[in-house]
Amino acid sequence: MTSHPNDPRAWQRPDDAAGRPTSASLVDPEDDLPSANYAGDFETTSIPPYDASRGEPVSPGFGLLNEPEPLPYVQPGGRHAMPTFGAEPTEFEPAAAAATPDRRGTLDLGLLVLRLALGAMFIAHGLQHAFGLWGGTGLDGWTDELRDMGFRYAEILTYVTVGGQIAAGALVILGLFTPVAAAGALAYAVTGLLAEMMAAHEEARLSDFLTDGHELKAFVVCALAVLVLTGPGRYGFDAGRGWARRPFVGSFLALLLGVGAGIAVWALLNGGNPFG
Repeated sequence: MTSHPNDPRAWQRPDDAAGRPTSASLVDPEDDLPSANYAGDFETTSIPPYDASRGEPVSPGFGLLNEPEPLPYVQPGGRHAMPTFGAEPTEFEPAAAAATPDRRGTLDLGLLVLRLALGAMFIAHGLQHAFGLWGGTGLDGWTDELRDMGFRYAEILTYVTVGGQIAAGALVILGLFTPVAAAGALAYAVTGLLAEMMAAHEEARLSDFLTDGHELKAFVVCALAVLVLTGPGRYGFDAGRGWARRPFVGSFLALLLGVGAGIAVWALLNGGNPFG
């Protein structure tokens, strides 16, 4: 913009001189271009004359009455009305903390203890059935037990169950592929629970099943179901996987798979009715 403080008519439009104040006018954008007698910064600022005798610039000054006003300046509104301002404080939460809530301090430690207990139990039973350790039956004795419980293909089932027990126990302890390992152990435990219920039914003591020394088998089934649903915790090789941090849909699927596999093995290889 270019100001002409000495000419009041410069601040008026030619067509609405009576309807607009003398302090407002339209300015041709080409006025900001340098002229032939350029003498300043695009002639937007008038340099006051300098008085050598006084050693300071002479201010022309503007009177309050009957004096043309300088180029009006419209103060912007809103937050820009402040001469200086900074960024407003904003509360925010880190994305990682918002997406993954912190666990309790002892939850992962408790899951580790549960994994160690269940894994050690399965490995010990597998070694008993495989090598006869700690008073175990060995492979031949375990085959005879399976045949006595009414299982078909007992010879093949012997190696499958022994290898499955040891492998599932080791993976549960390590916290590696925990949903699959715990689901496999759960299938074995469900089949064993049904076999014991069948034996109790034949002895006419099914009503006393949970108070006749078989509650341990039922507790193992529940503990394995808990491990499938909670995940292994951070103290294991699965610590960086989703089922260890926030298990959800996959845990329910693994639980259904383990229970369903145990019932299917019983139905296909035994076929007895443990409730009838």
